[in-house]
Amino acid sequence: MVVTGRRKSIAFFIALGVALISVLVLQYVGWVLLNWRTGVLLFFGALLVVAIISGIVLNTTFLVREIRRNEQHDAFINAVTHELKTPVTSIHLYLETLLAHRVDEPKREEFYRIMLDDCGRLLSTIEQVLRTGRIGASNRVANVSSIDLEGLVVECVQRARTLHNLEPEALQYRLGGGMKIQGDVDEVRAAVSNLIENAIKYSGKSVNVTVETEQMDGRTVSVRVRDQGVGIPKTELKRIFKRFYRIPGPIATRLKGTGLGLYIVRSVAKRHGGRAWAESEGPGRGSTFILQLPLFR
Repeated sequence: MVVTGRRKSIAFFIALGVALISVLVLQYVGWVLLNWRTGVLLFFGALLVVAIISGIVLNTTFLVREIRRNEQHDAFINAVTHELKTPVTSIHLYLETLLAHRVDEPKREEFYRIMLDDCGRLLSTIEQVLRTGRIGASNRVANVSSIDLEGLVVECVQRARTLHNLEPEALQYRLGGGMKIQGDVDEVRAAVSNLIENAIKYSGKSVNVTVETEQMDGRTVSVRVRDQGVGIPKTELKRIFKRFYRIPGPIATRLKGTGLGLYIVRSVAKRHGGRAWAESEGPGRGSTFILQLPLFR
């Protein structure tokens, strides 16, 4: 209901701006036809009309942007609330069960494992939000060191396999030789992990993800994460890296998230002198995300 109301507001401001501009143009044309001899007044009248039209356009653009920004913020708050509330509710329920009933050892271990998974989910959400704040606060990489990129990628792949109980065939990696970069190891790890997690999440039930590292031109190295999932419309390939942005539609509703993962990926890439982008042939045809960073020589 809120989204529908905001879309109606956007349509209203656009229609209002078009109507006002149309009235001004009609009045101006009529005035010119009636007063074509008054050249000086015509000149200043033209300047006035241009100024008024520019003001209306700027005002309408500002209002539309503010409505969209507020819509994204609300979507972010709702997503974070869900990501925090769901595991907390789950942990609370299992703790109540353990306190209220005698539970045999196998079932007790299962409850402990589920609660640990929920705690991990909580920590991951909190870390995403905190990392976004740290990245936004400074463009300078704080803890610079030499990083074995391939070792870091292997670590991220193995961790994702464990967290999602994936077979080796579902999440594969191909290494392209020893490669080192320079930067903040925690930030680079977060960027690679976000790409892998994103690929797994949008793969659906049949996960088929490949992670590759490749030296490009002797100066840069790329981490390429390819999936066979839902794909991305070409019009959304640049927007998905914006903060809080999620592709509208049923998939975004079904798959919860904060809208921060890809924003963090691109921010980390920029802070390390690299770049990040996405490629896809369209919905249902999978997607590829590339993180490109300069080699350390």
